[in-house]
Amino acid sequence: MRQQITVLGATGSIGVSTLDVISQHTDKYSVFALTGNQKIDLLATQCIKHSARYAVVIDPQSAVILRSKLKSADAETEVLCGVEALSEVSDHADVDIVMVAIVGAAGLLPTLSAANAGKKILLANKEALVMAGGLFMEAVKASGALLLPVDSEHNAIFQCLPPTSRGLSGSGVLRLLLSASGGPFRGLTTEQMVDVTVEQAVAHPNWSMGHKISVDSATLMNKGLELIEACWLFDATPDQVDVIVHPQSIVHSLVQYADGSVIAQLGNPDMRTPIAHALAWPDRIGSGVAELDLFDIARLDFTKPDLENFPCLTLASEAARTGMDAPAVLNASNEIAVQAFLDRRIGFTQIADVVKETLSRSIFKEPESLAAVQESDSRARHYAASFILEIER
Repeated sequence: MRQQITVLGATGSIGVSTLDVISQHTDKYSVFALTGNQKIDLLATQCIKHSARYAVVIDPQSAVILRSKLKSADAETEVLCGVEALSEVSDHADVDIVMVAIVGAAGLLPTLSAANAGKKILLANKEALVMAGGLFMEAVKASGALLLPVDSEHNAIFQCLPPTSRGLSGSGVLRLLLSASGGPFRGLTTEQMVDVTVEQAVAHPNWSMGHKISVDSATLMNKGLELIEACWLFDATPDQVDVIVHPQSIVHSLVQYADGSVIAQLGNPDMRTPIAHALAWPDRIGSGVAELDLFDIARLDFTKPDLENFPCLTLASEAARTGMDAPAVLNASNEIAVQAFLDRRIGFTQIADVVKETLSRSIFKEPESLAAVQESDSRARHYAASFILEIER
């Protein structure tokens, strides 16, 4: 029987790539539900093409428009509306696999729902672990859910670890090496980045991604969030995770062992590779990605990250070491700051200023419930928004 899949964030770059892989293996997978936000035309097209049973949008007006489009196409997809509906299509009894490709804090609740329901979770949302790593991993363990990382770096590490590994302890692993492209501003100083535009910041040199994650990649905050995520996924400490800048984005990450071995996973920079790996694990299926030609690549370069001119990585590392709700505060303030930059309210280099100021204003505590996580998130967003108003004055 075909496995039924819910794709949270179907209209984003990860969601589109996921559906492309699924379309190559319709004998193995079928679409149960697709969710989207603003790209209603695309969501309608996806629902029709993949015969989705359900579609979920948050905005009621978007739901009206989507229903109209689907009705005119004689599609049988049922449209649901609201945040609660995201969880409904994530923990539904008929669902086998949940692809979590929603960007930001919005992905937390449906991801937890999938974890509590014991689903196979393909995790492309960093924020679920950054905000509530302890709660999320406890839910996975209690329900027996299968958690597989889709971020290219974490998926690479997963592939490089021993098959029976449940963490670094006792596996002979010394450290994890997260690769980073360095983004579009690699090699520039803070002064040179003061006047960069939104258009420049979202133009990633190697990957096709949404605006928010592209800006995070440009500030290196994305790598900081991945460091925190890696600690939860692989039961590692921040000191066991290093970041290396690799401009070609061919080596997606590496694992260093006690015997001197370093194992790396290589591939063309195309998210369909880790998606296909996680989708079929422990088997392998075609992804549609071109074979890697090392002769064409010719060289692979590695350098240390520039922490002086890209302070977001340091802020994230410090939050990881602080623990408690510091990562949640970091994530919330960064989301507010990035949106303010995309809205052209603050400059690119001021993103780090907003995050640093919000962290400095916060008193950290251990989040013992989802409500506590949400409270920390809300408070941090308020601090960040207030500081942005100060900047604007």
